[in-house]
Amino acid sequence: MALREKYSNAIQTAKNFHMQGAAEERDGKLHIKGTVQTQDEANKIWDAIKTIPTWQQEVIADVRATSPTSGPQGERTYTVQKGDTLSRIAKEMLGDANAYMDIFNANKDQLKDPDMIKPGQVLKIPAHAHR
Repeated sequence: MALREKYSNAIQTAKNFHMQGAAEERDGKLHIKGTVQTQDEANKIWDAIKTIPTWQQEVIADVRATSPTSGPQGERTYTVQKGDTLSRIAKEMLGDANAYMDIFNANKDQLKDPDMIKPGQVLKIPAHAHR
């Protein structure tokens, strides 16, 4: 079964929210990347993806909200990909690899160790590094 068909519910959910982006199959995986208006919409797309038990082996997704509905002004999220580290995420999202502890501290509700992150986790990214 083609992955686009297998994940048609998630793709349709993204279309219903007018996600700006794309879902395409390449290298045996379904790549879903785009933005929606709210974090709630992004979460519903993730919920649709996760209805398929094998999603972690088949999907690489980066679905983000352009304007979060909760949390501090300017808070963003990042979905952990295979091979990510908090310092790499900090460099990409905050411009400073040493700001990884700011991300860890913002996610203590789901992280117990800054070296133990898993693909698929949705991390809160602080608006700026606190120094």
